[in-house]
Amino acid sequence: MKPLKSAVEATQQIAAVRERLERAEPGRIGLAAASALVAFFVIVPMFWLVWQASTVELSRAYDLIVSSQTARITANSIGLMLFVTVCSILLGVPLAVLTTRTDLPYPRFWTVVAALPLVIPSYIGAIAFTGMFGSGGEIDSLFGLALPAVDGLSGATFIITLYTYPYVFLTTRAALLSMDSSLADAARTLNAGPFEAFRRVTLPQIRPGIAAGALLAGLYAISDFGTPAFMRASVFTSRIYWEFSSFNVEYAALLALQLIAIVAVVLVIEAGIGRDEDATGGDDTGSTIRLGNWKWPAMGFVSGLGVLTLVVPVAIFTRWLFVSEGDRIPAYEFGWELAYNSVHLAALAALVACLFALPVAYYSGRANSLVSRVLERATYVGFAVPGVVIGLALVFLGTRTLPSLYREGVWLLVFAYVVRFLPQAVGTVRSSVLQVDDKTIEAARTLNAGRLEAFRRVTLPLIMPGVIAGAVLVFLTTMKELPVTLMLRPIGMETLVSLIWNAQDSLAYRYAAIPSLLLILISGLSMIVLLRQEGDKIG
Repeated sequence: MKPLKSAVEATQQIAAVRERLERAEPGRIGLAAASALVAFFVIVPMFWLVWQASTVELSRAYDLIVSSQTARITANSIGLMLFVTVCSILLGVPLAVLTTRTDLPYPRFWTVVAALPLVIPSYIGAIAFTGMFGSGGEIDSLFGLALPAVDGLSGATFIITLYTYPYVFLTTRAALLSMDSSLADAARTLNAGPFEAFRRVTLPQIRPGIAAGALLAGLYAISDFGTPAFMRASVFTSRIYWEFSSFNVEYAALLALQLIAIVAVVLVIEAGIGRDEDATGGDDTGSTIRLGNWKWPAMGFVSGLGVLTLVVPVAIFTRWLFVSEGDRIPAYEFGWELAYNSVHLAALAALVACLFALPVAYYSGRANSLVSRVLERATYVGFAVPGVVIGLALVFLGTRTLPSLYREGVWLLVFAYVVRFLPQAVGTVRSSVLQVDDKTIEAARTLNAGRLEAFRRVTLPLIMPGVIAGAVLVFLTTMKELPVTLMLRPIGMETLVSLIWNAQDSLAYRYAAIPSLLLILISGLSMIVLLRQEGDKIG
């Protein structure tokens, strides 16, 4: 009877597994279809951009690509990216070493000071420094000092470096904290000096961290629109916008494709650089570097950066609040309807982004397959492509297929925000999905709860913290987005960033004070969200 009983049990088990597969498969197919639809919506604007560029006659396209203007724009853009990357490394790596490997007093405080510039939009810093040091600026007006102008390619490099070096600082610091510093001590016992030990032992271990931060700094530099535009630097992003504004859409489309190609090359190069040594393993049992009298210059270095990147902009904008010079420009005066428009658009973008992110993140987190990974990565396209390119692509899409929506509605603008910042929601939601135990869901299913009922009553409450964190991040970054807002906002709708743009364009800097301070406050909230998301691991 045992063989028969075993056969019956095996048949029952097979039937149970088959039933589970039959019940799960429709849901899995539905998730895959929903994820594919979201990925399609994210990628389709890029196809419209390629289509627009392909309509240019081959001879004209060749003339535009090889023109001296295009060559100058390409050289400026690549130069900006390289200089910002190198300068960010020169600032970020020493700061990371100071806060992790030395006896610098109050390392936690200096870590926060060094990281905070990351949350301030670089174009806010560009306005502050232009108004402070530019021709006719605060220094010139108050003291009559003719200082070198902070503008052009050198000015853009300076400003962007100040607000992107924290990328290198944070990734390098994480690598230093994860490696065993006793390896460097072992090198010191072999008569290697501190710099020699760092070069031969520490640097190879932390190189992936430096490369990751350098990649972020370089991509930010080549994709930044506001700072080069404010500094009148002729790079891809600013030139694309000016060509678009001049209705020279053919040239703008070709420049956008060239910019995408450069970004792709940078990603390929980084993939070959940052995959070398493993910086993990071992306890942090190494000795601490004694700074001695050098601790005072070290603290002065970090505090000087904090004053330059944080105190100076806030002080300048605060002064502009209370000083009125020149004729009044009613069109540029701050009104709470501008703040309402910005909050309204950002809230819509956050809501739609989370709705789009749910199927993608849930499918990617529950199904460990090639299809799920491909669909998830497809949603990251908009985040890797500069905002001015996203705006240009959706202008083509809107004017060709949805002209009324392009002229009057806000939904095309909201869709652009979603394409741009969807990965923020996908990443946080997927992290929460991965924390959900399969047994919890199976327990709900055994109580005759359907797939949707189990998701609503069990899974959704568990992943809600990730959904909320993703919504907050999308909201905060949408509030600061400049090129997409300028290119796609409905006629007559003004926001905080559009007021900043108009005030800067007319050199009426004082009208940028209130919206800039509000954006700095909003940006500070993003740091709080990130710290909570990471468990406040700045230690």
